Amino acid sequence: MVNLIWVFMTLIGIIFAMVNGTMETVNEAVFNGAKEAVTICIGLISILVFWLGLMNIAQAAGLLEKLSRLFRPFVKRLFPEVPVDHPAMGYMLSNMVANMFGLGNAATPMGIKAMEQLKVLNEGKETVSRSMVTFLAINTSSLTLIPTTVIAIRMTYDSSNPTEIVGTTLIATLCSTIGAILIDRYFYYRRVKRGETYK
Repeated sequence: MVNLIWVFMTLIGIIFAMVNGTMETVNEAVFNGAKEAVTICIGLISILVFWLGLMNIAQAAGLLEKLSRLFRPFVKRLFPEVPVDHPAMGYMLSNMVANMFGLGNAATPMGIKAMEQLKVLNEGKETVSRSMVTFLAINTSSLTLIPTTVIAIRMTYDSSNPTEIVGTTLIATLCSTIGAILIDRYFYYRRVKRGETYK
């Protein structure tokens, strides 16, 4: 569906440009956009390689494991149906830690693995479990301590202070995460009150 929307928007843009005689401007924008995309990608690659390297060092040193243990009691309260020693718990904790450091690209594979393991816990049912809904809400809101990707983009465009957004990002993502948890719990307990449960 999303692909159809993009195709529809592109066709509208091209037709509008042809009618108004601005195809030259559109072509120029397309090539400039492609150039900008390559520039941004190169900037992102450098910063992501740096942070992923630090994450690997932290993992080898056992820091990620200690950080995961620190959050485990809190995460266990959010996902009471998931056993502490289940692989899903490890993938979810790794996903959250990666998101905290703004490494969305690194967090995505772990998030997918977490969902796969949660589906195993859900006995492969087509309907989602409570834990799957909660994890999706938290993963989407994603509390971020260091917005690595955004900092990389700001550095690419020669920002005078690329890291000045750290404080506001922390506050914004903290609010979004708390909001996601509250809304998730509200609808869950509403279902429980009505006698409904996730199948």
